Amino acid sequence: MSAPVEWSIAGTYLEACNCEAICPCRRVDGVSGGRSTYGICQGALSWAIQEGNAGDVDLAGLGVVMAIRYDDDEPGSPWDFHLYIDERGDERQQEALVGIFTGSLGGTSREHFPWVWKASRMIDWRPVPIEIEHTPRRAWFRVGTHVTVRVLEPVAEQAPVTCVIPGHDRSGAEQYAELLRVDDPPLSFELSGKCAYQSTFSYASA
Repeated sequence: MSAPVEWSIAGTYLEACNCEAICPCRRVDGVSGGRSTYGICQGALSWAIQEGNAGDVDLAGLGVVMAIRYDDDEPGSPWDFHLYIDERGDERQQEALVGIFTGSLGGTSREHFPWVWKASRMIDWRPVPIEIEHTPRRAWFRVGTHVTVRVLEPVAEQAPVTCVIPGHDRSGAEQYAELLRVDDPPLSFELSGKCAYQSTFSYASA
């Protein structure tokens, strides 16, 4: 899909990573965060698109997932990531989603996605079976045999928490992850009891 093209997508968001809850990367009660808990962040992010389009290409009902890693101490802290695109989409839908989530179609992707505003390394992108359930308190997502995330419960008595990826302009909820598993070399990790975050998102070309 060639730029420029008008696009917009909105829906629900869930991520989990190896940081302790509440993730220190978040903004808590309006106070900006900092380094990840262990200096190296490993995680998985998911978007369930409820409505949206890129030009005349309908994107509603599709999912996108990323498996990620970055090192706070590597110069520029670039992200290494797999980008998974819902295999239910046709070629034009998949192409549009790749353009949005890599930032090549511009727009607010450049404000929300650290892997776009930094010099980062996409390992690959591919169409895969994606299952996403973002129901509060029992959310989960799965990418074939490569990624599984399940939420355990929310963090108790949390102050307002926001995250740049879905947007600091909207509320969210910090969670504990029952399971965070990624098995897709060179990314491979399995953790339990670490942080997760659930919110909504709305991105657009302008």
